[in-house]
Amino acid sequence: MRTPVKIGGYALGLAAVFATALGLGHVTGEPPAVPAAHSGSAGQHDAAAVPPEGGGTHLPGGLQVTQDGYRLNPVTAALATGGAQPFRFQIIGPDGAPVTSYTRSHDKDLHLIVVRRDLSGFQHVHPSLDGDGTWSIPLKVAAAGQYRVFADFQPAGRAEALTLGVDVPAPGNYQPRTLPAASRTASVDGYTVTLDGDLSPGASSELTLSIARDGASVTDLQPYLGAYGHLVALRGGDLAYLHVHPDGAPGDGRTAAGPQIRFFAEVPSAGTYRLYLDFQHDGRVHTAEFTATAGPAPSVPPPPAEASSAPGRHGEHTHG
Repeated sequence: MRTPVKIGGYALGLAAVFATALGLGHVTGEPPAVPAAHSGSAGQHDAAAVPPEGGGTHLPGGLQVTQDGYRLNPVTAALATGGAQPFRFQIIGPDGAPVTSYTRSHDKDLHLIVVRRDLSGFQHVHPSLDGDGTWSIPLKVAAAGQYRVFADFQPAGRAEALTLGVDVPAPGNYQPRTLPAASRTASVDGYTVTLDGDLSPGASSELTLSIARDGASVTDLQPYLGAYGHLVALRGGDLAYLHVHPDGAPGDGRTAAGPQIRFFAEVPSAGTYRLYLDFQHDGRVHTAEFTATAGPAPSVPPPPAEASSAPGRHGEHTHG
């Protein structure tokens, strides 16, 4: 995953597609255009804004099952809601064969994100790769429904990482959940996580997440996948994927082990996003979830009218 909520060095998602009243991008059949990816501080995933095959409008990561000749190919047709069952998939390369060699990012060759289409049931897991290029992991989802599966990876020899996404069903009686309202705090496993900062579409937004337990600040966070925290942002409606990593790293001499983790997030459009923060403390990984709203894109003033000293010409109008 890759750099600043350019969302990471990895750079820390996503059947019913819901439209939210909080203003998430309108689902119009085409995903909204995305501004060029921010090239600033480390922490945001370059897959946040990559050109589709053949050029044209840039798309956020995870909206496509194929890109630049690479394709996410599920071998397992459905997810299990009972006991965990093996979920298998492949990354097919431009040569038509499964990819078997990857560039490691944040301690793993591939990061797998699984989430239901209503943005519930989030999982961030790490499957194993066999010699034939098939990834596998025992996987169980909490409830029936349509799920989006994201593979975040960098093939060996490729300069940029990719995030590909595909829908996989979990058979059963689907009961959609309403997206929680936007909030500055989230509780998980006895921890309280507070969000400070706001998302601004098309601009780098500083987000600070502060972690406390039993009213006391947590100052001894443990590194998880090479960082004190990982942040995934998924856009409501189409589940555009952004992976964000924090500013700084364990052992760099300047980054404290809590209570605050700072991210730089660059979201592609106005609307509603679901944020998922993974952090590790006391040997266990916890995931705090937030709903956040990005405001209108910054307005761009029109260029000043060009004055012309040529006689008989005013702006673009000529007179004989």
